[in-house]
Amino acid sequence: MNGYEFSRTWFDFSFVNPGKVKPVHTAVYFFAIERCNRLGWKEEFGFPTDLAMEALGIKNYKTYIGTLQDLEEWGFIKWIQKSRNQYTANVIALVKNTEAPPKALDKALSGHCTKQVRSIASIDKQLNYKQINHKLLNQEFFLKKPLLKTKRSEVPKDQLSFYDWAFKFQELFLKNLKNKGAPTKKIEMAGLKECLEPIRLMIEKDGVSENQLQLAYDLLNGPDEFWKGIILDTDKLRQKIGQLIAQGKKPMKTENMDLRVRQKIKNYD
Repeated sequence: MNGYEFSRTWFDFSFVNPGKVKPVHTAVYFFAIERCNRLGWKEEFGFPTDLAMEALGIKNYKTYIGTLQDLEEWGFIKWIQKSRNQYTANVIALVKNTEAPPKALDKALSGHCTKQVRSIASIDKQLNYKQINHKLLNQEFFLKKPLLKTKRSEVPKDQLSFYDWAFKFQELFLKNLKNKGAPTKKIEMAGLKECLEPIRLMIEKDGVSENQLQLAYDLLNGPDEFWKGIILDTDKLRQKIGQLIAQGKKPMKTENMDLRVRQKIKNYD
């Protein structure tokens, strides 16, 4: 199915179930269709709770979760993995729903059409029928060339957002090591693919939003020294991103932690 088919099926259903469907159901379902489209119509995809609530103006977490439960019960989504709280992502899949008789809405609409009007306006719509191709990252060039020595113009367009985040974090890791007087060769020579892939997985599979990545960046760039000695590559960032998000803008007090940090940095190279 494509976006038009999902849309038609939804309104067929909502027309014959006016006592069930509320505007919030339509909003959440269509945002799920939009996210699936942007990710290349993946069968399963991360659906970040905070991102959806912010985009749709939903203030109550229970309202949002209740809406997802309704959509699953009505057969429009499949809940692959449920989030633990409002800061983690659900993993869902869109489902082809044939419960609503399509002729009901067709008949109602035909009764309101008095004449046909030909439009002369053009419509441009983004169509992503194929999943984004990540095979370019498997080329020998991307396997071996260091991220920090790769120009942005050399990166495929569908990888640029991942590259920007990876480059940003890699420069931060390098700065944190230099501030401690630690070896930096491993950071400087880290390959493009090994740096980009954890970022891509966080965004596409884990459902981490860019706001959450920025939150993690600010924490690693702040005065707290604890995480600076632990997270020194994007793979470790992916492992610890949940703890960083939970910690938020309230860094832990790490008194007497310098020795521990120094030991971790020493062992890194």
